[in-house]
Amino acid sequence: MSSSRHHVRNRFVLIGDLALIIFSVLGSFALRLDVNQLPFYFPAALMMCAAALLIKVPVYFYFGLYRRLWIYASTSELRLITVAVTTASVLTSGAMLILITLGILQPGMPRSALGIDWLLSLVLIGGSRFALRILAEQSNAPREGKAKRVLIIGAGDAGALVVRELQRPSQLNLIPIGFLDDDPAKQNHQIYGVSVIGKVNKLSTILDNQQVDEVIIAIPSAPGNIIRLVNDACRTKGIPSRTMPGIYELLGGKVSVNRLREVDITDLLRREHVRVNDDKVGQALEGKRVLVTGAGGSIGRELCRQIARRNPAELVLLGHGENSIFEILLELQGNYPSLKLIPIIADIRNDQRLDSVFKMHQPQIVFHAAAHKHVPLMEANPVEAVSNNVFGTRNLVQAALVHGVERFVLISTDKAVRPSSIYGATKRLAEMIVLDAAHQNNRAFTVVRFGNVLGSRGSIIPIFKNQIANGGPITITHPDMARFFMTIPEAVYLVLQASSMQGGGEVFVLNMGEPVRILDLAVDLIKLSGLEPHKDIEITFTGIRPGEKLTEELWESDTALIQTPHPDVFRLDQDSSLSSLNLIQAIDQLTDLSLSENRSALTQLLDRLIPGSTITASQPSDLQPLILDL
Repeated sequence: MSSSRHHVRNRFVLIGDLALIIFSVLGSFALRLDVNQLPFYFPAALMMCAAALLIKVPVYFYFGLYRRLWIYASTSELRLITVAVTTASVLTSGAMLILITLGILQPGMPRSALGIDWLLSLVLIGGSRFALRILAEQSNAPREGKAKRVLIIGAGDAGALVVRELQRPSQLNLIPIGFLDDDPAKQNHQIYGVSVIGKVNKLSTILDNQQVDEVIIAIPSAPGNIIRLVNDACRTKGIPSRTMPGIYELLGGKVSVNRLREVDITDLLRREHVRVNDDKVGQALEGKRVLVTGAGGSIGRELCRQIARRNPAELVLLGHGENSIFEILLELQGNYPSLKLIPIIADIRNDQRLDSVFKMHQPQIVFHAAAHKHVPLMEANPVEAVSNNVFGTRNLVQAALVHGVERFVLISTDKAVRPSSIYGATKRLAEMIVLDAAHQNNRAFTVVRFGNVLGSRGSIIPIFKNQIANGGPITITHPDMARFFMTIPEAVYLVLQASSMQGGGEVFVLNMGEPVRILDLAVDLIKLSGLEPHKDIEITFTGIRPGEKLTEELWESDTALIQTPHPDVFRLDQDSSLSSLNLIQAIDQLTDLSLSENRSALTQLLDRLIPGSTITASQPSDLQPLILDL
């Protein structure tokens, strides 16, 4: 059925209102007077009809009652109707009282009829609008035989929104049949006519005893263990499940049923959501000129998204790849059309270009996310790793100092702790450069260190998905290989939290939770694909690659952590920066060795500079192209 058949044209609504206005006036007199009194007051009733038509219809126009699609009427429209009808009735009553005062109408006219008219108008005008919605919903209601029966996990605000969306006229063809929620106070209660029929741990029993075609997880803050419980139960019963994105993905967004998606590996690793100091983050960024390096990368893009929501005065997107900068620029322009966005294609190794950019745009806050990060590739290309991660960071810090940047935040990695790889060593040197600048110049320059993020370019998840799509096998270096994991939106959210509390010279460490075995991650991903490990998809082990460690750590064991105002952000009690003189000498030596491409001497120097470093011992004996399979 065409949707246009349900969109009653507002000219017909207007014609209906004319009749309802007259009916309301005459009805108010009929309710107020005895039958034998009606003929005597009939002229007054006609006069009031004329006044009501002349006043109410223009007032209704003014309040937009003829510019609405009433099949989508909600409580906001009900408030609008109440204000419009009340305003029109007050003006009509005023006009009638003036006519009585001037002697045009008989003084004995019952003034209570004016109040009755207001009440009748409210019921008739409001009722007619909501009748249109009810009729539309009836005609658009999915047929029981064709509609899918949906069970909603979570009877909170998000669950209520999902049910309300499903009940609206649409082509979704889904019928909500019940909620599952662990809150005892919600049991056996109804939301929009849909009952809470049990707790989440009863899901398997309910799936066995009731016809359920699909399960929707409507808890954006649900931790991974809840998502896993629901997903495992649904997979066992052969019932599809979808979820609402996690709370970090919805920051600044609108919860809607059209954002439902298939359960992803990131959902299984969700942690309990903690939000504090949101106002402080907003105050730190609002009205500021912000520059993000590596703005086209996975972390950089999410930084730009979350910064844009905090109303900066200007957002500079700096990156080396034109296509990735173009993509994030288009996205931000569509979502934030009033935000001043400046795309800059530049290489951070070009200090003159950086000086020009900083001089032109005068950024007040810099988030430095640009880096070469792939461990095996950097082992094969150490000169590029040093050039980009060390010299590029030095150039940025110098430009920030010269041009008065207020805050500088370096995005770092757990691989910088006791590094065994070229990549980790270069990131640790980048940390030292930033911290030294903070101490020497008393600036709010800081480092935020965290582990792996799920779904970034070049990370294991896209590689595993591609291997599954090709029929396997999934390749893992070692069965005990484990890493810290966090979703990109969560990591960036905590980076912004840390940046808002910096004073200068700190190393902040994010709470990454417990390490996750890569093998367990692969098994989960195979199951999410509807397949069975070692049956449909094989898993093979290829051996640890040069520069890799079985497990990572976020700080040295002899370094104490200090709790910050945010429970998931910690500050290291001390830093490991070199003295200013030694750092300058070290960078000069690195420059000479990079120019000569003396790999052996370069790795030995990195080992001497960084505490606990084991880079030289981890170097491959054969420098042929390294195997990139995980």
